[in-house]
Amino acid sequence: MLTANFESQSHQTEEGVEFWLARDVQHLLDYTKWDNFLGVISKAKTACEISGEAIEHHFADVGKTIQMPKGAEKEIQDMMLTRYACYLIAQNGDPRKETIAFAQRYFAIQTRKAELIEQQLLEYERVQARNKLKVTEKELSQVIFEQTGGNENFALIRSKGDAALFNKTTQQMKTKWNLPTAKPLADFMPTILLKAKDFATEITIYNAKQHKMKTEGQISKEHITNNKSVRSTLLSRGIVPENLSPEEDISKIERRLVNDEKKALKNPDKLNDK
Repeated sequence: MLTANFESQSHQTEEGVEFWLARDVQHLLDYTKWDNFLGVISKAKTACEISGEAIEHHFADVGKTIQMPKGAEKEIQDMMLTRYACYLIAQNGDPRKETIAFAQRYFAIQTRKAELIEQQLLEYERVQARNKLKVTEKELSQVIFEQTGGNENFALIRSKGDAALFNKTTQQMKTKWNLPTAKPLADFMPTILLKAKDFATEITIYNAKQHKMKTEGQISKEHITNNKSVRSTLLSRGIVPENLSPEEDISKIERRLVNDEKKALKNPDKLNDK
C-alpha cells in the first residue's frame, strides 16, 4: 500500500532526523520527469517560506551517485526532505494524480498513531470510490439521455445492474442490510463493491457509446452482462457481494474526515515530528 511505500522510503540522519530523498518521492508521487518535479518542489519551498519556516531546515540539496553502464558512476542532483517538506510537496502537486490525493491526506494527519492513519486512509479511499461512482453514474445517465432520448430509464438500468451484481434487487439488499429506504445503497457499500460497481458502469458507458445503443433494452442488457461478469470475478476470488457487511453511512465519514483534516491542518508545524 502507499502508506507502506512512503514509510519504507524514509531515512534518518546520524542525529535521528527523519527525511526522504526527493528522487524517491518523485517516483512515489508518479512524476516521471525530474524537471517537472522540481517545479512542484519550488512551489513547496515558497509555501514553506510563507508559513514562516526556514527553507533550508526542510529542503537540503545533496548529491547522489548512480551506477552507469560498464561500471561507470554519475553524480546527480537530489534533495533531503523533511516530513513537512513532503507534506508541502503533496499540497502543491497535481491533484488529478491519485498518489497526490493520497499524499495530501497522509502527510496532513501523520501526527496520529499509525493504526489511526491507516483507518482514516481506508475511509478516505472509500469516500473517493463513492464519489468516483457518482461521477460515473452521472455520465451513464447522460449517455442514456443522449442515445435514448430520455434519462427516465437510468434508475431502471441501474437497478438491473444491482440485481446482476448482488443476485438480489436493490430493495432486497437494503432490507438485508437494514438500511433506510430513502438512502442510496451505494452509501453503505464497502470500497471493493463501490469499485466493482464503478468498473461495470464504466464498461457499460464505453460499449453503449461504441455500439451506439439507442434503447433502454440494449443498454440494460449490456449493464446486466457487465455486472454479472464483475460478480463472477468476485465469486472466483471468494467474495460474495451480497454476503459482505454494510459499512458506515458515507456521509458521516465525509463529515468526520473533513473535521479531522481541519484539526490536523491547524497545527502544520507538528508535521515535522513523529
